[in-house]
Amino acid sequence: MVFKAVLSFLVLFAADWHSNQTSPKFDDLKDRFERNEVFSASFIHEFNDTFTGEQQVTEGTIWVGKDRYKIESGNSIMVVDGEISRVYDGTKGRVIISEYEEEDDDFAPSRMLQGVDDSYSVREESVPDGRTKVILSTDDPFAMFMNVTIWLNASGVPVRIEAIDQVENELITYFRDGRFVMQTENTFRFQPPEGAELIDLRHDS
Repeated sequence: MVFKAVLSFLVLFAADWHSNQTSPKFDDLKDRFERNEVFSASFIHEFNDTFTGEQQVTEGTIWVGKDRYKIESGNSIMVVDGEISRVYDGTKGRVIISEYEEEDDDFAPSRMLQGVDDSYSVREESVPDGRTKVILSTDDPFAMFMNVTIWLNASGVPVRIEAIDQVENELITYFRDGRFVMQTENTFRFQPPEGAELIDLRHDS
């Protein structure tokens, strides 16, 4: 499913990263989410499999809050409101609704957060064009990513992320027209498309 690859970079924003070092630009970025600001942007996401040489490219639009997410890509939509995830697959004309449970829910982005802890070191570097690189790295074998680099523009808005996972796959996400907006009650509201089949996994036992 298209969201499997895309969800991985959401962790880089919404996860509660900890480290024993300080990075002013990164701290500012985290503070924006703590203030209930939402990052909105168009994106191009590349997943490069280093073993097979295959590349998966996904394009769409995202909205990312502290514990809420929305992705629109092609004819697919995913919305997580902190408690429930709703995934619309336009090719099958159905919406899958499930609880936001780390252990039980294949769709819950919280499953992607394993290994994000204080084992990461953080440093930042200034780039001549006014941007800043925030570099996170860890030696923890259970962490999802070994290295993560976040490029911020002069206003502190993310423009690019590169990450290397534990099997050395490369994930690159480019953001266009990125900006922070205040969250409203409609930001993460989801209205199922007319005629879509609703599959509610919360009722399964």
